[in-house]
Amino acid sequence: MTAKYSQTLIVALLSLLGGALRAASAPEPVVLRVGHFPNITHAQALVARGMARAGNGWFESRLGAGVTIQWFTYNAGPSAMEAILTKSIDLTYVGVSPTLNAHLRTGGKEVRVVAGACSGGAALVVQGDGPIRSDSDFRGKKVATPQLGNTQDVAARAWLISTGLRVTMTGGDALVIPTANPDQLTLFEKKELDAVWTVEPWVTRLVREGKGRVYLEEGSLWKETAGRYTTTHLVSTAELLDRQPGLLKKFLAAHLELTEWITSHPAEAQEIFNREFKEETRKGMSPEVLKEAWKRLEFTVDPIKPSLVRSAEAARKVGFYRQAPDLSRIYQLGILNDVLAEKGKPRIEP
Repeated sequence: MTAKYSQTLIVALLSLLGGALRAASAPEPVVLRVGHFPNITHAQALVARGMARAGNGWFESRLGAGVTIQWFTYNAGPSAMEAILTKSIDLTYVGVSPTLNAHLRTGGKEVRVVAGACSGGAALVVQGDGPIRSDSDFRGKKVATPQLGNTQDVAARAWLISTGLRVTMTGGDALVIPTANPDQLTLFEKKELDAVWTVEPWVTRLVREGKGRVYLEEGSLWKETAGRYTTTHLVSTAELLDRQPGLLKKFLAAHLELTEWITSHPAEAQEIFNREFKEETRKGMSPEVLKEAWKRLEFTVDPIKPSLVRSAEAARKVGFYRQAPDLSRIYQLGILNDVLAEKGKPRIEP
C-alpha cells in the first residue's frame, strides 16, 4: 500500500468517524405541540406565537436546538381537551371547567395542571337602562352565558342559586341561556337578554357597544383568594410530564418569563397580541377595547388552586357532577416550583 493511498484512506476514515460523532452528538428533533384559543385570556400563547411569526420566537429561543413548537388553535375547551386526551397535543392553555371534565372522564389519569396563566376578566353585565338593581330583580330574567357547563356558566348558575333563586338546566326562577359570545352581544343590543355573565373582551364590548352596566365583578365573590380566580391555566398530558420533564421545565421557565414580560410591557404585549389575534381570526380587536379589557386581567403562573376546587364544588351543586370529584392528582406543580426556586421566587402550594 502506497503512502499516498494510506493517507487518503486515513482521511476518509476520519471523515466518516467525524460524521458519525456529529450525528451521535446532535440532539434528536423534538416537536412540542401546544394548544390555545384566540382569546385575550390566552395572551401568553398569542404573544408567543406572534413573536415566532415575526422570527423572534420566545419559546423557540429558550427550548434549545432541535425543539420545534407547533401551535394549534381551538375555539372551545372541549375540543382542546379532546386533543389532549387523544395525545394530538402535549400542552394547552384552557379554562377550569373543560379541565375538570376531562380529568373526571379519564379517572384522573391523563390531565395535569402544571401552571397558571390568567386570573380575572369575568363579570355579570346587565342592561344599562334596565330594571335590574338588586339580586331579587333577576327573578324571571334571561341571563346568557358563553356555553353550557363552561366556567362562566357554572359561576352564573351557582351565584343565582346563592341569591335564593331556583335554577335548573332549562328553566327555574331565572333562565340561564348558553349563547355564543358574538350572539350574546347581538341579542343584548336588541334587549332580548336581560344580563350576560361572560369574560373579557366581551364584558368591555357589552358595556361599550351594548350600553350595558357591570352589575357584579366575579372577583368580588372570591374573598378567600383576595379576588383572584383561575380563568386560564396550562394543562399537560401525563405522558409529557412523565417522559420529558426536562423539556417541560424549560417550557415552564419560558412561560414564567413571558408572563412577567407581558405584565411589565402591556402596551407592546397588546400590540403583538392584536396582530396575532387578527392572523388567527381574520379580524383585529379595537385597541381601545383591548386596553380596557386588559385591565381586568392578571397574567400569572399561579394556578390559584382554591378557585378550581371551589368551581368543582359549584359544578356539583348546580347539577353537572353527581358527586364531588377527586382532585388529588390534578395539580402537578413540582416542576413549576423548581423553576420558581431557581429564580428566587416563592413556591406555590402544591
